[in-house]
Amino acid sequence: MSKLKLCLVSSSGGHLTQLFMLKPFWSKHDRFWVTFNKESAGSFLNGESMYYCCYPTNRNIRALIRNTFLAIKVLRIERPDVIISTGAAVAVPFFYVGKCMGIKTVYIEVFDRIHKPTLTGRLVYPVADRFIVQWEEMKKIYPNAQYLGSIF
Repeated sequence: MSKLKLCLVSSSGGHLTQLFMLKPFWSKHDRFWVTFNKESAGSFLNGESMYYCCYPTNRNIRALIRNTFLAIKVLRIERPDVIISTGAAVAVPFFYVGKCMGIKTVYIEVFDRIHKPTLTGRLVYPVADRFIVQWEEMKKIYPNAQYLGSIF
């Protein structure tokens, strides 16, 4: 596998934890992170290249607008090959801007959703190049998703 440049996008907390658990994959590639400027993110990502996004993001139009401009700026500067996210809402502007720029996108629906989609999942599903679910039951909601099992 050739080395890729990855944009790893997630809110802090559980979303970041799930993305961090993919370290055996992302550690082999050039990468940068987009997350909240919170202590938990700093402890996970010590020494990693990071951009801080605006929060709170859930159902906050001001944060969505600011994060859309951030996505335009960061993606123009960094030019990643792939954007990977486990959510939450900060993934939305990065996926749509990335799609417009021809960047591949991979969304991983979070582990704690077994029968009901997340709002972010519903919003990025139409533009995600790969949509991954961690429960087989979620294929009923996202028929084109790939079931790869649990990150944990």
